Amino acid sequence: MAEVAEQEKVVKTPSEPLFSKKNRKLITDPLTDNNPITIQVLGICSALAITAELKASIVMTIAVIFVLGIGNVVISLMRNIIPSKIRIIVQLIVVATLVIIVDLVLKTFAYELSKTLSVFIGLIITNCIIMGRFEAFALANGPWKSFLDGIGNAAGYGAILIIVGFFRELLGTGTLLGIPVLGDPVDKTGLYAFGYENNGFMLYPPMALVVVGLIIWVQRSKNPALVEEE
Repeated sequence: MAEVAEQEKVVKTPSEPLFSKKNRKLITDPLTDNNPITIQVLGICSALAITAELKASIVMTIAVIFVLGIGNVVISLMRNIIPSKIRIIVQLIVVATLVIIVDLVLKTFAYELSKTLSVFIGLIITNCIIMGRFEAFALANGPWKSFLDGIGNAAGYGAILIIVGFFRELLGTGTLLGIPVLGDPVDKTGLYAFGYENNGFMLYPPMALVVVGLIIWVQRSKNPALVEEE
């Protein structure tokens, strides 16, 4: 009887903690050494187009976090039933549905901002970061890991957008979120009293590329391992 009881024992392997070191890296790596924009060089178009205002950068970040986080989970849950021949179509349907939800919410609660972002919200559907994470990660991993991966990559993407938007709006108009922080350029108060002038060039898309380039330079200066060997 003892031998039978011993054989009937089920050996349970300890489950991985939800926020194990490996799982945490899914969030932290895209914020630093595997950033979608500065390392993977993805999502550059929106970084150039919508970062003239910090508010637009923040809203785009929230939108991408929602779409990629939820989308990764949906694709992961469906990964075993999606025929390989139509997986791209299924992925597009999932991301398009989530983007439509984001667009409707913006039009309902922030119509003016929705007009500012205009077509770029719709272009989330073709964002290389989103489709890349669906294909490279969500189709091969469980829902929880896929969720963390989606949040991490979206946050890494959004962090660059917010940094670029911060400097472009601050140096271009002297405001942050539309609030004057450097003084009044008309009444010559604050920094403007000392001869400071706004740099209008910061409001043009090419300057976003310059700021991203500076971020890449700083990142590689701090971590020489990221420098590609010739």
